[in-house]
Amino acid sequence: MASSLGLLGATALALAAVCLGTGCSSLGFYAQAAGGHIDLMQRARPVGQVLADNTTPEPLRRQLQLSQRLRDFAVDELKLPDNGSYRRYADLQRPAVVWNVVAAPELSLTLKTWCFPVMGCVGYRGYFDRAQADALAVQLRAEGWEVRVYGVPAYSTLGWSNWIGGDPLLNTFITWPEGELARLVFHELAHQVAYADDDTTFNESFGTAVERIGGRRWVAQHGTPELQSQVLLAESRRAEFQALAQRYRDALQAVYAGAAADTTKRARKAELLAAMRAEYAALKAGPWGGYSGYDPWFAQANNAYFGVLAAYTELVPQFERLFERQGGDFRRFYAEVKTLAAMPIAERRARLAAP
Repeated sequence: MASSLGLLGATALALAAVCLGTGCSSLGFYAQAAGGHIDLMQRARPVGQVLADNTTPEPLRRQLQLSQRLRDFAVDELKLPDNGSYRRYADLQRPAVVWNVVAAPELSLTLKTWCFPVMGCVGYRGYFDRAQADALAVQLRAEGWEVRVYGVPAYSTLGWSNWIGGDPLLNTFITWPEGELARLVFHELAHQVAYADDDTTFNESFGTAVERIGGRRWVAQHGTPELQSQVLLAESRRAEFQALAQRYRDALQAVYAGAAADTTKRARKAELLAAMRAEYAALKAGPWGGYSGYDPWFAQANNAYFGVLAAYTELVPQFERLFERQGGDFRRFYAEVKTLAAMPIAERRARLAAP
C-alpha cells in the first residue's frame, strides 16, 4: 500500500487563513497542520547539498542518489510533473510524517469523512503529533466508531507547495527497498496530476495505478535480476493479500446490507473475521514461508481498515484499463483522468467503469 492518505500540505496555511476569516471551530487542527508542514519544509535541504556533506552516511547517500534517478525517470518516462518535489531531503527524526485517523461504523464499511476548505471532503484526519491522533481516536471510539490510527510515511501537497520547494524526500521512507521507493515516489507525484475534491477512492486508486505501471517500467528498464525477483515476490504477496481481504470485505458488505438483526450481523461479522485470520495464518505458514509483513493488518483488521484498503485498490483495475485504452500514452491518460476528476462523482464513476 502506498502512502498518501494525508494531504495536509502547504494548503494548511490557506486553510488556517480561511478559518480565521470564517470562525472555523477547527482552528486548532489547522494550526497544527500549518505548523507541522512549516517545520517539515524548514528541515529540508537540497539533495545535492546533502550529498556534498561529508557527514552524510553512505547508505543514505546511495538512497538519495537512487531517488534522483527515480525522479528523472518519473519525468522522462512517466511524464509526471517536473518540479522541485523530491529534490530535497528532510530528516524528521520520527517514524512517520503524520498519523491518520480513519473511522467507520460498527456495521458498515463506509469511512467517516471530514470536509475542509480548499481540499474538499476526505475519509481521514491527519495529525503531525501522534498524541493528538490518539486523542481523536479515543473520542471516536467512545461515540461507537471503529477506528484505525496509522503512521503515514509521505503525503502530497498536490503541487501547492512548489513555490517553496515542493514535497521533500523524508527519512520516513528513504531507506525503503528500491522497488517500494519507486512506487511511493510515482504515487505521490500522481496526486499532482489530478485530484477530485470529493472522492478519496478515485484519488488514491489513481495514485496506485500510476505507481504500479511506473514501478513495473522502472524494474523492466533498470532492475537487476535480483531486484526483478524481489519485486515479483512482493507483488505476488500484495496481490494475494488484496484478494484475500477483498473476499472478506465483500462478505462483510453483504452481511451489513442484509435484513438480519444487528445481533445476528455482529455474530456473523465475528465469524468472518476469525475465518479470514485463519486463512491468512495458513497462507503465511504455507506459500509465504513465514513472511509476516501483513501481520499487523490482520491482527487489527476492522471496518476502518477495510475502508482504507478499498480507497487504495477499488478502482485500480479501471484506471489500468483506461491507460490501455489511451494506447499506453501517459499524457493522454492523464488528460482523461483530469477530465474525470472535474465531473460529478456519479458521472465520473460511470465513465471510468465503461468498457
